[in-house]
Amino acid sequence: MNMIQYLSDLLKDSFNEKITQLGFSDVFFEILIRVVLILFLLLGCWIVHQIVQGPIMRTFERFSRFTNQQWDNVLIEKYFFRRLLYFIPLIILYIFITPILESTFAQSFSFIMVNILLLITGMLTLDALLNSILEIYENSNISKEISIKPFIQVIKLLLYFVTLILIISILVQKTPLYILSGLGALTAVLMFVFKDILMGFVGGIQLIANKMVAPGDWIEMPKYGADGDVIEITLTTVKVKNFDNTITTIPTYALINESFKNWRNMNLSGGRRIKRFVYIDLSSIKFCSNEMLLRFKQIQLINKSIQDRQHEILEYNKLNNVNESTLVNGRRLTNIGVFRTYIEAYLRQHPMIHQKMTFIVRQLSPGEKGLPIEIYVFCKDTNWTVYESVQSDIFDHILAVVKEFDLQVFQEPSGADFQYLAS
Repeated sequence: MNMIQYLSDLLKDSFNEKITQLGFSDVFFEILIRVVLILFLLLGCWIVHQIVQGPIMRTFERFSRFTNQQWDNVLIEKYFFRRLLYFIPLIILYIFITPILESTFAQSFSFIMVNILLLITGMLTLDALLNSILEIYENSNISKEISIKPFIQVIKLLLYFVTLILIISILVQKTPLYILSGLGALTAVLMFVFKDILMGFVGGIQLIANKMVAPGDWIEMPKYGADGDVIEITLTTVKVKNFDNTITTIPTYALINESFKNWRNMNLSGGRRIKRFVYIDLSSIKFCSNEMLLRFKQIQLINKSIQDRQHEILEYNKLNNVNESTLVNGRRLTNIGVFRTYIEAYLRQHPMIHQKMTFIVRQLSPGEKGLPIEIYVFCKDTNWTVYESVQSDIFDHILAVVKEFDLQVFQEPSGADFQYLAS
């Protein structure tokens, strides 16, 4: 004899005369008992829910504040414990609902609904756990090199997919394998629908495994208008915050199939390249006269260099019996050569120029714009703002000092120049 039958008989024995007078049937008393028990069960589940989500949950929150660990705070913020506690009233409902509705048409329906609620709660709890793991990982130093967000997203998709299959199998009263076998015919359609997700997942694995890009990297990809810092790597896209504060979204697989520039190594190396030219008017280049050399010797940065160079040239000319009546014979200092020596000496003593990285001050082939003097050095500070300031200060000085060496910077004629000629 089950519980419902026992309670029904007990009620009839206690109120036999009144039941006879009212004319109630045995079925009525059975239904009444089941309804009352269900109401008590639902009330009990609600009370348990209020307790676990109230005092017990607040106890967890207080405990997390007293610990020095951050992971428990993240679990609280991502609602992991709150969703985990949902299982307590659901388990109580699962245990007692079956005997109450035993041998009734509602038993199967209630069993299905409770199981679906348990599945959904489990999915939400695991989802909160995955969000917590991602948050904890992103607060670590290693996250700057390797992003696990695409993998977390894949796990979430699998979680949602498995939950959906299990819910369908419960509703249709079939095994999950039966449902999956029915999806075989839809494989081609699913592959087409989830093409970007699959390609993004494969691309994300290659990006992370080869350390091609990570959050915080400065990348350039002109095809997509991207020139800025990577702020997020997801399953299907990479988000780049450009320097004009716009956001560019690039498909993950595009970073595998196409070329892009990553400036990460520049930041890690501790030096940012300065590569710029000063074009010297060819007509201003000449040999140095004695008067010019006396003037150049007053420049402290190159005083010793000029003296050493003069001594070297003098010894060479004497050794080779050079006729110094004309400047063409023998070896001579030129104003462009002294100028290059000055630039190199100026940069050597500059506090923001990296002395252990590539350091070149050289001439390139003359062209229609004059003689290019290339400065190829590295700034110690890779910060864009500081770098541009240092570079500007250097060339402010170089352009201002050119005239001290009787040289002129080349500049194409403007309208004002032609007006001056006409007058």
